[in-house]
Amino acid sequence: MELCYQLPVLPLDRPVPKHVLSRRGAISFSSSSSLFGAPDPRQLSQRRGAISYDSSDQTALYIRMLAVTNKTIKPSFVFTPGACVIFKQLFSNVRVRSQVGFEPERRGSHPYLGVDFRTLHSRAESAGSIPARRIRRLFSFQRHLLSSRLLRGAPHLNPLHILDEDYCGQAKCMLEKVGTWNFDIFLFDRLTNGNSLVFLTFHLLNQYGLIELFQLDMVKVRRFLVLVQEDYHNQNPYHNAVHAADVTQAMHCYLREPKLAESLTSFDILLGLLAAVTHDLDHPGVNQPFLIKTNHYLAALYRNTSVLENHHWRSAVGLLRETELFSHLPAEDSLGIERQLGSLILATDITRQNEYLSRFRTHLDENDLCLGHASHRHFVLQMALKCADICNPCRPWELSKQWSEKVTEEFFHQGDIEKKHKLEISPLCDSEANTIASVQIGFMTYVVEPLFAEWARFSDTRLSQTMLGHLGLNKASWSAMDPETSGSSEEGESEPGRPTEEPSSRALSQGSQET
Repeated sequence: MELCYQLPVLPLDRPVPKHVLSRRGAISFSSSSSLFGAPDPRQLSQRRGAISYDSSDQTALYIRMLAVTNKTIKPSFVFTPGACVIFKQLFSNVRVRSQVGFEPERRGSHPYLGVDFRTLHSRAESAGSIPARRIRRLFSFQRHLLSSRLLRGAPHLNPLHILDEDYCGQAKCMLEKVGTWNFDIFLFDRLTNGNSLVFLTFHLLNQYGLIELFQLDMVKVRRFLVLVQEDYHNQNPYHNAVHAADVTQAMHCYLREPKLAESLTSFDILLGLLAAVTHDLDHPGVNQPFLIKTNHYLAALYRNTSVLENHHWRSAVGLLRETELFSHLPAEDSLGIERQLGSLILATDITRQNEYLSRFRTHLDENDLCLGHASHRHFVLQMALKCADICNPCRPWELSKQWSEKVTEEFFHQGDIEKKHKLEISPLCDSEANTIASVQIGFMTYVVEPLFAEWARFSDTRLSQTMLGHLGLNKASWSAMDPETSGSSEEGESEPGRPTEEPSSRALSQGSQET
């Protein structure tokens, strides 16, 4: 079978850039030169995708999307956006499942298992039967969807067009101000034609001098970033490559804060940027409870504990090994990078919010954070990544509002799927019972305000005060749009930019007791 690509029509006097000619499609060639020219499908089948591990973290298990001969692929799945929580109630009822002795529900116990995974994000595509194919490859969810469209003859939704020189110039001008808090990632993504994650991260790695310091191969770095960007799902309104680029830019702002800039090593900075880039890798746009109740195999693999975060981490490890980004380093150092990367990504699990926040508050109360110790620096990186992951309510209103609408759209889309297949509707995912304003007010009050109040205690800078100021103004704006909360907020309204301590602390203390 031959896969043909049609390049954009160009003026005859303009050559086609090499990066367009060499761009991957549904099939990714390995670094072996023997695979170029006339690829053998049997050789292509050896390509690695996301890598996972068993509970002992000793043996690598390949996460496969299998299409066995004479069988169609019908995987079900699920994952967790950070805000998808009934904030006050869930934080008071959350329980951490035991790692030992937990038995997942039997497969086949729910009718949703018969639903084709590919229909989840196929609202713009016509549903058609897909013939059985002799394919046995390692796919992330995103590559599986892309290859399915190509094999059916459907066009790729986001073809790579050649950018006008004026657009490239404007993007470069924006990168000169990448450290400002009002950086418009949406505009930057348009100027880079949907490649904001690649351009931004490559610029930051160069700016910090990490490519030269760690002797990284620039071709491998570029390939790694392209693969990462492709494994984010563009169909997701919120959990996509633009969100990853936004979190990476926020992480860069935090790394420049005086306390961190004076104490973090180059290795810490490299880890922080890599974790921000890959923290939601291959996110399917639905949450962990949905994955658990549909008996997805990842939920069984990770025993219903931090399923999404574990998958993001293992997927990142798979790409690091596939591109051999750190192959020139000693094996022990490469494994150390992978372990610490996992520790940072796992910290973004919203169900462990109380655990990290309580530990952070204790350190600040006792004033015993010593950034000269590697373990304390790593913990501060975890907190910085947590802040970067949910910093949207702290952005200027023009940016924050767009993010709020996108994440709520993703929640409501999941709720519509659950209604369609007669599943229990997840909290905050029912468009008939919730509004954008109510979701955002709860998220700001019980999740964002407590975290950023403690971060301001740790790093009392102009940036911290700016974030709290935007948070207060944005919350007031959403309260004005929600008639149910506008009355109550007027009665107990606090100073703008300063979190309401009583409800948030009460909810957090209840959650800590339950945990």
